[in-house]
Amino acid sequence: MSYAFPPGGLPDQSENPESTAVFTSSYAVLPAVTQRDIVTSFLPGWQQTRAWILARPLSGFAETFAQYALEVAPGGGSDAPEPDISAQAILFVASGAAELTIDGVIHPLSPGSYAYIPPGDHWTLWNRGDAPFQTHWIRKSYQPVPGIEVPRAFVTSDAAVAATPMPDCNEVWSTTRFVDPEDLSHDCHVNIVTFQPGGRIPFAETHVMEHGLYVLQGTAEYLLNTDWVSVGPGDFMWLRAFCPQACIATGDAPFRYLLYKDVNRHVRL
Repeated sequence: MSYAFPPGGLPDQSENPESTAVFTSSYAVLPAVTQRDIVTSFLPGWQQTRAWILARPLSGFAETFAQYALEVAPGGGSDAPEPDISAQAILFVASGAAELTIDGVIHPLSPGSYAYIPPGDHWTLWNRGDAPFQTHWIRKSYQPVPGIEVPRAFVTSDAAVAATPMPDCNEVWSTTRFVDPEDLSHDCHVNIVTFQPGGRIPFAETHVMEHGLYVLQGTAEYLLNTDWVSVGPGDFMWLRAFCPQACIATGDAPFRYLLYKDVNRHVRL
């Protein structure tokens, strides 16, 4: 299984700069072609590492999370990756290998690995290999609730978690859920959604949850508000609450994306 990641580099001077990149009041699309070297950041506390910051809390838009694509060169990494003590982390590995340590326990990471790290846990990440390590990193400030324990850290993988078919869809639409939806200790979910060719969301979803959608594989026509947008590997979609959305998978391979959503908490007034 392969997983998309920003291509970096820079297009040739002969390329037409027109693209499908768009930012509206209800959604944004950052095509893979826009995820180049000149938009990376170097992060305090990280060595030999660069980040594409794809989403950040933005007042009046999507306010609950930040989403990075993180590339760690051989020998690079961090002993102090997270500056915000309230932040939880979700990592999903696109390529390469690294060593994740959570409160002293070492977890080898490889393509398809998934890690959840709760706020307050001490973690480190180092690339001990000879190839770049590329991972998606989602950060969210945790919302504690009296009487509900903070989730514990865990590491699993795409291959280890069976996808659950959605109802009434002849198994052309499924979701790989790394967290039990009824576990109220979690205030966000990061899942992988899969559509077989021709599969679709058969209605325009319209709901309070914010989304980050990073296309890992395949192609689709995606409805965002009132617009149909063609998306493929490495494209990122950023949706505010209540933005209508649907999709139809195209091509001859499964369409898969990494999906963030905020769940399981009362609305702050």
